[in-house]
Amino acid sequence: MALPVREQVKYWCIALLVLFTLLLLLGSVMLPFLVGGAMAYFLDPVADRLQRLGLSRVAATTVITLVGLLLMVLLVLSVIPTLIQQTSALINAAPEIARRLQGFMIEKFPELTDSTSTIRTTLAEIGAAIQAEGAALAQGVLTSALSLLSAVVFIVVVPVVTFYMLLDWDHMVARIDAMLPRDHAPVVRRLGGEINDALSAFVRGQLTVCLALGTFYATSLMLVGLQFGLVVGAIAGAITFIPYVGALVGGVLAIGLALFQFWGDWVSIGLVAGIFAIGQFLEGNVLTPKLVGKSVGLHPVWLMFALSVFGSLFGFVGMLVAVPVAAAMGVLIRFAISQYHVSPLYQGVTGQDAMGLPLDEDNDA
Repeated sequence: MALPVREQVKYWCIALLVLFTLLLLLGSVMLPFLVGGAMAYFLDPVADRLQRLGLSRVAATTVITLVGLLLMVLLVLSVIPTLIQQTSALINAAPEIARRLQGFMIEKFPELTDSTSTIRTTLAEIGAAIQAEGAALAQGVLTSALSLLSAVVFIVVVPVVTFYMLLDWDHMVARIDAMLPRDHAPVVRRLGGEINDALSAFVRGQLTVCLALGTFYATSLMLVGLQFGLVVGAIAGAITFIPYVGALVGGVLAIGLALFQFWGDWVSIGLVAGIFAIGQFLEGNVLTPKLVGKSVGLHPVWLMFALSVFGSLFGFVGMLVAVPVAAAMGVLIRFAISQYHVSPLYQGVTGQDAMGLPLDEDNDA
């Protein structure tokens, strides 16, 4: 005998509550496991294809792991040193940039020299606030994100988790399928397939877009001679998955640096601005439609809302799970709407109009 719907809803709500509680309490501990699971999810189609070519699951997983480690070593040896060098140079140049900005502002707005002016008072208050929070922010970043022990654990654990989860991925999916409630298994499988299609299409496509745009921005900015072009391009490409934010942040940062470096050379400044204009055109008209598509079902506003909510609740771990949760909720909401459209609540009493008269009769007034 099947459980009543009310009892089923109660158990599912308890399961969701337990999941969110674990994310809230164990977020930092779960981070390498979530990243490893995400990488295994992305690489599973590659392993399946290698299996179809004749390799065993163990051999396919080993090949993928070795290739991934080789690419990581090449990345560390080729790109990472330059990226670190430019990032350090940008941090060291920040005081000089601030001094030049102050001189520029005083030249354009002489009233800033008046200690009683509203503009100078406001800027002083902003500077004091930034200075007061800067030490705490730097300390927080150093202790949380750049902790040597955490970094080592992350680097070691993620590949191991990825290897074993990729090795047992098909078995895990089969076990989860065997645990589905028998009465609802076909519907859950269909919804799970739709969630998987939406999530894989969005994430794999969006990662490709981020990589393509980051490469384009970094290469183009370095070709026009912008200092720190690699850093700016990497930042813009990395946050492109947040709609409009990548181009906005990268464009403001690049144009701001170009104004200091090329002041008076409006052609170079225009080239820097044009690079981001071209990047936005390519993203909106070529890359995103071709690589992500419009059938994913993740509206940009819905995605930004999910990232904001989960990021504020669970930090960086929340941002990792925001996209899968947004994809799942999008599919479930569309399913709920389709069920509503075939329900008596939407259709009313079958065979009667709003006045209670048969629909096949002439109801002329």
